[in-house]
Amino acid sequence: MEYRTKEPENQSVLQRFGRWLALKQYQIEVTFGVYMFTPTEKFIFWSVVFLLSAMGSIATILYLPQHILFIINRAWFYVNGGESSGVFGSSNVVAAAKNALSLSLESVDPTNDLASAATETLREL
Repeated sequence: MEYRTKEPENQSVLQRFGRWLALKQYQIEVTFGVYMFTPTEKFIFWSVVFLLSAMGSIATILYLPQHILFIINRAWFYVNGGESSGVFGSSNVVAAAKNALSLSLESVDPTNDLASAATETLREL
């Protein structure tokens, strides 16, 4: 006597996938005791399973390509080393940051802003 019945070879891919999903559902129901739940409990259980798997697959689709690209760039940097000059040099980045910081500090005049804010508040009162 065979444990498994022989599957017909003339099934389409969609039918084989449906049988595989039914088998997985049966395995989950037997393993976690879902077959003993009431219909409401089953609905809640399968809703949670669906939501978790959907969020996991969406996160994989959205973030895995970026993560793989980051790892490839990091490996490229480790293999080839960093450039000390050029567009991506660290000195250029530091100089740009200093320029941006000095421009932002020059545009802020604390005494002028404080006086105008006090005048506006006094007018409102």
